[in-house]
Amino acid sequence: MKRISLFVLLLVAMPLMAQDAEKGKALSGTCMACHGMDGNSVNPIWPSIAGQHAQYIERHLKLFKSGERESANMAPMVATLSDQDMKDLAAFYAGQTMKLKAADPEQVELGRQIYQGGIKDRNVPACMACHGPTGQGNPLSGYPKVANQHAAYAVNELKLFRDGRTVGNKDDVNGKIMAEVTQYLSDEEIAAVASYMQGLKKNQ
Repeated sequence: MKRISLFVLLLVAMPLMAQDAEKGKALSGTCMACHGMDGNSVNPIWPSIAGQHAQYIERHLKLFKSGERESANMAPMVATLSDQDMKDLAAFYAGQTMKLKAADPEQVELGRQIYQGGIKDRNVPACMACHGPTGQGNPLSGYPKVANQHAAYAVNELKLFRDGRTVGNKDDVNGKIMAEVTQYLSDEEIAAVASYMQGLKKNQ
């Protein structure tokens, strides 16, 4: 009975032991040029990954390595990473703090309307249905945090989804949802919702 109990405890503890943020920090040197020392990128066309869900980061590192998510910039960066390296990097960046940003005041109202209420006459659901009212996402469902993400990066990603890109294989449910949602959005609406997300705060 004691052996069984010990085995169960080890199984429960294993996921907690699987990631090592300190090792991730040591591996992050090559990431800093684009994503910043703490995951807050300086260039708005590159994503800030500080505080992003570890599961999301790990999954996308694997997709970049396999080529299922195409990126000329990321492919060589992840080529030599092991699965453990990816877990450790994900743990490191998930533990960092995203810097607060502000939305463009002129785009707030339109962005808020789309993010909170969607566009009913075009069957566009509210963004917060998946990403949460304050943009914190849902790690269990694979929905990333979008609060305080650079608007320029978000605009580019939303347009890629609108063009029909999915991330991962043909069974990528979340990617299909994004492709379906964004196909009804204009450039102006994408810019507005991206700006609104950039200004979202956890406790607003």
